[in-house]
Amino acid sequence: REQIEQLSSPVFCGRAGLAILRSRASAMAESVVVGVRVRPFNEREINLKATVCIDMQGPTTIITGPTGIPQTFAFDQSFWSHDDYITEESGYCSPRPGGRYADQRYVFDTFGQRVLDNAWTGYHCCLFAYGQTGAGKSYSMVGYGANKGIVPISCEEIFKRVNSNTDREKRFEIQVSMVEIYNETVQDLFIPFDQRPKNGFQIRESKALGIYVDGIVKNAVDSYSAIERAIDQGTANRSVGSTQMNATSSRAHTVITIEFKQVEKFGGVENVKVSNINLIDLAGSEKAAQTGATGDRLKEGSAINKS
Repeated sequence: REQIEQLSSPVFCGRAGLAILRSRASAMAESVVVGVRVRPFNEREINLKATVCIDMQGPTTIITGPTGIPQTFAFDQSFWSHDDYITEESGYCSPRPGGRYADQRYVFDTFGQRVLDNAWTGYHCCLFAYGQTGAGKSYSMVGYGANKGIVPISCEEIFKRVNSNTDREKRFEIQVSMVEIYNETVQDLFIPFDQRPKNGFQIRESKALGIYVDGIVKNAVDSYSAIERAIDQGTANRSVGSTQMNATSSRAHTVITIEFKQVEKFGGVENVKVSNINLIDLAGSEKAAQTGATGDRLKEGSAINKS
């Protein structure tokens, strides 16, 4: 994760049944906000007859261990997504009437929206998910089916804002890149696997650009459908594998960077404001004894925990 910290500053995290969201905003607002999310039991936990040891009340998370003594932790937001939901015909999971279920839209409105607000004012910002393998990080960040996560909703919202602009003196330029850190090497997910450099891409720093990955592809996009196709292409190239704890475990850290440029004319002079929005899905930390990892899976797990 040291390499990811070089690329950005903020966060979205989790462990065990929790997924913690962190985002860094402007110094004028909050610098770092942290949220934690609990998901429903998966098939493995149901078969183990697991019981719920977590409760949430507003921003407070309460964990009651084997001793029966509750421990209380305060975050900026605690998202209860364990139960209290209904599955609509479209497949979308929404809260029951009067229920406390935090759906995908609510999570975005709470954290993703403030990231976009700060990007619009010209700040670099970041949101990332961290936690144990199977905690639900990819679900919160990317989502599945009708339950879109923070990444696709953010992309949709960006172009809603762009398309609502009525100022003829103002235009927007948007580029997207997508990389993963797999076994301690940085790879471009927009480049086919057999065409990637064996030793990956280098992270560099300059006074003009700050910290960047040298040589990666940046796709210019002009609509939500264009950015959706680009991210779908990169997602299809992600490194995933099956373990005993997660059938579709991410085996690499994934960084989606949306370069958002606002060009505005004042008195015939163009002023450019550039913001980088970093949306990061970290591979889950894991214990080999619990995942049953051997061979390549064990090597990947070691690299995940190391980075």
